[in-house]
Amino acid sequence: MNYEIVTSAERLAEICQAARQVEAVMLDTEFVRTRTLYPKLGLVQLFDGETLALIDPFEIEDMSSLWALLADESVMKVLHSCSEDLEVFLHHSGELPSSIVDTQILAAFLGHGVSTGFAALVDNYLGVTLDKGESRTDWCARPLTDSQLNYAAADVHYLAPLYAALKEKVQQAGWWDAALEESRNMVDKKRKKPDPEKAYLDVKNAWQLRPRQLAVLKSLAAWRLKEAQKRDLALNFVVKDLNLWKMARFNIQTKRQMQEQGFDRKEIDIHGNTLIKLTAVAIKSDEADLPQKIDRIVDLPGYKSLMAVMKEKVTAVAEETGLPPELLGSKKMLNRVIRWHFDKPEEADKLPVMMDGWRAPLLADKLKAALAA
Repeated sequence: MNYEIVTSAERLAEICQAARQVEAVMLDTEFVRTRTLYPKLGLVQLFDGETLALIDPFEIEDMSSLWALLADESVMKVLHSCSEDLEVFLHHSGELPSSIVDTQILAAFLGHGVSTGFAALVDNYLGVTLDKGESRTDWCARPLTDSQLNYAAADVHYLAPLYAALKEKVQQAGWWDAALEESRNMVDKKRKKPDPEKAYLDVKNAWQLRPRQLAVLKSLAAWRLKEAQKRDLALNFVVKDLNLWKMARFNIQTKRQMQEQGFDRKEIDIHGNTLIKLTAVAIKSDEADLPQKIDRIVDLPGYKSLMAVMKEKVTAVAEETGLPPELLGSKKMLNRVIRWHFDKPEEADKLPVMMDGWRAPLLADKLKAALAA
């Protein structure tokens, strides 16, 4: 397995120009994400079938040729389990790749679990056992060891024959277009930027709060997201979810109350005054400006029985097609169908994913019948 460590923008441009002449390129990234909100890029692996490049972003200031390759719609970008890789590309380039396919998704259309790992698939289809000993290494440390470099190179070296094997089987099974659509759906999800005004909806147990308490939580959660983005800190390393909830639930107005409720000393010292001020303002919000109480989907009438019937429909289709039930419709996806039914079923242009695209011929009529029963 030969690879080249790329440390100059000029050489990167040459490699990317050559890669733009082929049908598909293999891609992977190595990054670190512990306390940060955004992933720290440590390495990019690129294989066009001839040149296997390990691209060092610490040495190359101008990565524009790589970003141009990712944007080239004529070249298929092949990745495995690429959700976090997409976040890396979006943060560092400002754009998401076009024309991508995820081999984890391809494998799912062949009956594998939706979270099947790369090493398992390489073993299954290529008969090669990969050494995953460097999977939790610090990719931002320098110099990288030979073991790290070999590990990184293997991820795209074996991705090429794996992709070829999976593609052939998925095409034979008639699911190729569906797999491409599912890969595009993953990209589209990453386009949605977090909205500070809706950040409170992601705080655990927010549903337990009354509207005036939610006004506090909404203000605090919006501030925390902006603070996290500004400082590049993971949300809970700014202030923990639970402590935002406690501020709202108990109308905390002093640092002493924070201590009594178990806040971290650093949270109190760094952000205590801000949290208290935001709480004092939000608690006095006009009645008309208060958020609506959050209705949990599990509390909707007939939820349990409806969910059970819909799961039966999905299981039946899974048995007919050989597709994993969680690919056809996860619990989260089923919840979106139920929420859509209770909220705005007349908005046909906003159909839930289980009733649109490649899933529609398999599930839409069955789900509508279950909802109408």
